[in-house]
Amino acid sequence: MDNFIFKVPTAIYFGKGQLDRLGMVTAEYGKKALLVYGGGSIKRNGIYERVIQLLQEEGVSYLELPGVDPNPRIDTVRKGVRICKEHGIDVVLPIGGGSSIDCAKVIAAGACYDGDAWELVLDGRKIKKALPVVTVLTLAATGSEMDPTAVISNLETNDKLGVKSEHMLPKASILDPTYTETVNAWHTACGTADIISHTLENYFSQKEGFMQDRMAEALLKTCIEFGVKAVKDPHDFTARANLMWAGSWAINGFLKLGKEVVWSVHPMEHELSAYYDVTHGAGLAILTPHWMRHVLSDATVGKFKTYGVNVWNVSPDMDEWEAARLAIDKTAEYFKAMGLPSHLEEIGIGEENFGIMAQKAASRLHGAYVDLTSEQVEQIFKDAL
Repeated sequence: MDNFIFKVPTAIYFGKGQLDRLGMVTAEYGKKALLVYGGGSIKRNGIYERVIQLLQEEGVSYLELPGVDPNPRIDTVRKGVRICKEHGIDVVLPIGGGSSIDCAKVIAAGACYDGDAWELVLDGRKIKKALPVVTVLTLAATGSEMDPTAVISNLETNDKLGVKSEHMLPKASILDPTYTETVNAWHTACGTADIISHTLENYFSQKEGFMQDRMAEALLKTCIEFGVKAVKDPHDFTARANLMWAGSWAINGFLKLGKEVVWSVHPMEHELSAYYDVTHGAGLAILTPHWMRHVLSDATVGKFKTYGVNVWNVSPDMDEWEAARLAIDKTAEYFKAMGLPSHLEEIGIGEENFGIMAQKAASRLHGAYVDLTSEQVEQIFKDAL
């Protein structure tokens, strides 16, 4: 196991009624906030009115940046940066899922930077400071509420890129699972697929981490147990709570401690989102089983059998190739059971951009569980068609 330093100083307020702490927590970081959110869901489920009330009770004034897209765009980030600079914003307060939180993180960094915010996405080393970020999570998926990373899209260049900086790590995050009960079945399923994928990205790495892998398996079993339950019964609090907490731990850095990890499927899916603006979790659900089948080999079959035995309850007495293939099939079947697509053509994607998409994805796969050339990535896209 490699040396590591683990520090996640985000204060987590988890459970029913924790939203009541928002005004007090926000006021610790300033008296003027920028609310960042997406569509109208936060106004329909009542959380918006409650947030405004809590801020007013603590004397925190606010401005708003609504309309964050599901794949947050640099144009929206630039709008938020302008508001912060022109109005002297003290703290950025995203309300929603990962898209709103990611957008808010780069806004917070851009507000403390003299150049264009896209420069920060291209090179996170340029982020030297950021406004404090306090999040209110309403969708279990990206884990952005407890990590220092943001993913931003640029429609002009067809790029969807991740940027990481400790300066963007939220100061505090409020996680009340009851506010995820209004999330529809599609987005619940996509969110679960995203959590599963984050966990698998850490699980399948070139270096083993025994304890970390056992924790990853527990998170995967948690998602498998409660993902379908939340899709079928949106008001199942236990299911919503377990998914929400699993989402945070899938990507807060714990699972990769002591072992270097380079993600495999996310770079490929980011190209789908960049060119076709698809729902992230749906793209991951399509690509993951096809990636698994492509990288299955004499060198990897043992890990896939372990995955099958420990996560999918495959018999340990089964032949390792048979067990590995069964584990992959069960993964694909689970995504389908949640109502997610299995092929790209189901979401309107053809092969017209596969070449350039594969080249971009392959450039970020060096050191991944299995190194893939652009030709191999393109073949995975074709297999997924």
